[in-house]
Amino acid sequence: MIMKNISISWLLVVGLAFVYGCTDKGNIHLPVDADQTAPMQPYNLKVENLPGGALILYQIPEDARLLYVEASYDMSNGKSSQVRASFYDDSLKILGFSDTLEHEVKVFGVSRAGVKSAPQIVKIKPKEAPIWAVYRSLNILNSFGGFNVEAKNKTRANIVIEVLRKNDLGEFERDLDRSIYTAQDSIVSKIRGMDTIQDVFAFAVMDQWGNSTDTLYKDISPLFDAQLDPSKFRDFTLPGDALENPNTSGILGLWDGNFDWPNVSFTWADVNQPASVKGKPHMITFDLGVLAQISRFWIRPYPESGDRYYYFTTMRKFEIYGSAKPNLDGSLDNSWHLLGSYEVIKPSGLPYGTHNQEDVQTAIAGFNWEATLDVPRVRYIRIRCLENFGGGNQQSISDLKIYGDPR
Repeated sequence: MIMKNISISWLLVVGLAFVYGCTDKGNIHLPVDADQTAPMQPYNLKVENLPGGALILYQIPEDARLLYVEASYDMSNGKSSQVRASFYDDSLKILGFSDTLEHEVKVFGVSRAGVKSAPQIVKIKPKEAPIWAVYRSLNILNSFGGFNVEAKNKTRANIVIEVLRKNDLGEFERDLDRSIYTAQDSIVSKIRGMDTIQDVFAFAVMDQWGNSTDTLYKDISPLFDAQLDPSKFRDFTLPGDALENPNTSGILGLWDGNFDWPNVSFTWADVNQPASVKGKPHMITFDLGVLAQISRFWIRPYPESGDRYYYFTTMRKFEIYGSAKPNLDGSLDNSWHLLGSYEVIKPSGLPYGTHNQEDVQTAIAGFNWEATLDVPRVRYIRIRCLENFGGGNQQSISDLKIYGDPR
């Protein structure tokens, strides 16, 4: 009985010692809330200057109290900023500068109790901020029913191209509906729905920290835009053009307002084409009946086998040319001007031969294709199919409308 009590007592002592030992060792990994001692500083600081900021590299000291590293600095716009990195990291990215001047950055080590080490002063000299390259690349073009804003943003920075317009007091203020928020590398924004009255707009580029460039002022004169009269359109087939399927209305079906077979333009398969056409992109040519500055095309594809709008002869990649006086030998020479190169993208991205309701509704609504602005007035149009959805060169179109200025 005595031996049994001694054994139990001994086990209790060992167990308590084990629990105490584990608890004591675990305290090393808990936040040291009460320790107000400043942690050691990060060391071996180096600077790599970046566009609009810098990368500060450092090494972490062997200090269990250290929780994170903090940098504090004033940006070009005068606002203060802080960035932090945990003790697992070895760098801090400093951003928000719009100039290339020298700036001071204070770097601290911060303990688990929130106590900062003495600051280390690091001097950075940012490279040019992305907003300035975007600003220099701004290109504002008068367009039909509005204007186009084009720019390059090679670093893909988050920027705003501010579009400003005068209010009732004659002061420029941001037009929220027309301003452009983007991180794309190639920026094209098409502002439409405007009258042809001349107006003054202002443009500036701003980053996510509120830094802004100079302001560019531009007189905007939207171009007149109207649908050309299809009753004036005529067939103007030239040598080298593809033969139309004889079971259809041919090229006249392009503008008759009827979307169904056989009132469509549908070129014959290559096997039925003359040697001059076989293996080449199929082309069709017609006369607008009037000289016009072309602004855009509306094209509704022909659905094969029910509602297969992205199938077989539907044009996927194509070009549209215009001419005031084409070479009658059919050559696609310098008498023709390229109005645009286009590609039909299926909204759903589903594989060939499959589609969803969004795909169908998009095709039924028709596709709008804008023409190049710097092309002279033309009277004759040529559509050239580079590749259809079936991988060939045959083309089909249910209907089209053409817009521009025939005055």
